[in-house]
Amino acid sequence: MENKPDFSYSRAEKLKSKKLFEKMFAEGKSVANFPLRVIYVKADFKDNVPIKAGVTVSKRNFKSAVKRNRIKRLLREAYRLNKSMVSNNSTDKYALLILYLGKEMPESKAVHQKMEVLLDKFNKKIAQESKKSTSEEIK
Repeated sequence: MENKPDFSYSRAEKLKSKKLFEKMFAEGKSVANFPLRVIYVKADFKDNVPIKAGVTVSKRNFKSAVKRNRIKRLLREAYRLNKSMVSNNSTDKYALLILYLGKEMPESKAVHQKMEVLLDKFNKKIAQESKKSTSEEIK
């Protein structure tokens, strides 16, 4: 049987914990590819999910809830289609928060391209960190 990529974004994969949100803003690390930024932190989840992700858009930049919700839908869709890049390359469990930093309404195609680059940068950064931590453990 073929091993098809998982394009779902189930309820278990959504970041909803208020404690985790606070922890992310307090001690999370970030990777950016304007107009997107990912804040991430290692976490341990009770359910067997490698990565939980959430999206947010600044109320300061987009006063209209309709526009904020549209951007959040675009971000979730772009993440859903590209999440296999992250979940297949990561051995640890992470909580991700994807922020939209721009001031203009984005187009779907642009969000998808930026998301691919952002998740690729995230993969490289966590790979660097894991190499660094394993080399420190050896010493």
